[in-house]
Amino acid sequence: MQQDTLIVITGPTGVGKTATAIEVARGVGAEIISADSRQIFREIPIGTAAPSAEELRQVRHHFIAIKNLTDYYSAAQFEQDAMGLLPVLFDRSPRRCAVMCGGSMMYVDAVCRGIDEMPTISPDVRARVKSLAEECGIEAVVAQLELLDPEYLKIADLCNHKRLLHALEICYQAGRAYTELRTGRAKERPFRIVKVGLNLPREELFSRINSRVDAMIEAGLEQEARSVYPLRHLNSLNTVGYKEMFAYFDGSMDYRTAVERIKKNTRVYAKKQICWYARDPSMTWLEPAADAPRRIIELAGVYTSKLDFKEVKHIEP
Repeated sequence: MQQDTLIVITGPTGVGKTATAIEVARGVGAEIISADSRQIFREIPIGTAAPSAEELRQVRHHFIAIKNLTDYYSAAQFEQDAMGLLPVLFDRSPRRCAVMCGGSMMYVDAVCRGIDEMPTISPDVRARVKSLAEECGIEAVVAQLELLDPEYLKIADLCNHKRLLHALEICYQAGRAYTELRTGRAKERPFRIVKVGLNLPREELFSRINSRVDAMIEAGLEQEARSVYPLRHLNSLNTVGYKEMFAYFDGSMDYRTAVERIKKNTRVYAKKQICWYARDPSMTWLEPAADAPRRIIELAGVYTSKLDFKEVKHIEP
């Protein structure tokens, strides 16, 4: 009996993960789990480069456009939902395979390694931390973490205010240091995991990123950003593409600067993704060339002829 296999296709933004994943999924008769923390929202398909209607017709996708921007969703919830769905996908696949595609590092790790159990943050605690940050600044949050969890501050990214706030929320909610709850141990999974990272030479990757931003602008990114502008305070919109457009709408940045800043910040994010995945010894790196799907299928040890998955609509998990 063939062992259940999850083929993970990840890498920096703009490298071509979606097209490759679709070909792999068609080749092994699998469905795709999206590991993208922003494509999960319905209202922002342009700025998140969500799969097109044609791509969704080719292979059944999951976790695309299933939440509203106002909905709370986390990597921990994604782990729970994806792990519940995977047995169903393995049973539906003739070769007991599933494909996971996306570049959200925490989402990929949530399924491949698991996330440490953390307390659910109560509305009162969340409001308390938010109030501290708004009234006294991020410096006050850092000062509280220095008292409650100095070990975390040694490894924390002080520029990532969202993570700092969440760490303090956990300290307050658990009554213990955030560091004490972080085991760093990978959970055992009842399936094989084959990880493939797609990448390109830096100059070529950056050129593709710039071109993709231009395509987003052409497709109506500004109009999409204006439609969600009243919700700009939401964490779901605290992401590249929308932050810069919101600055343009606010008058703190001109249009040309906003577009160039989107390109720059996307390139910075791509470098961050590459650095994150470079630390993973289980990752096999490939360029997204025409033969990449075949090579990925061979790497997974699933030898099969190409299957036809035309006109298969995506469904919600």
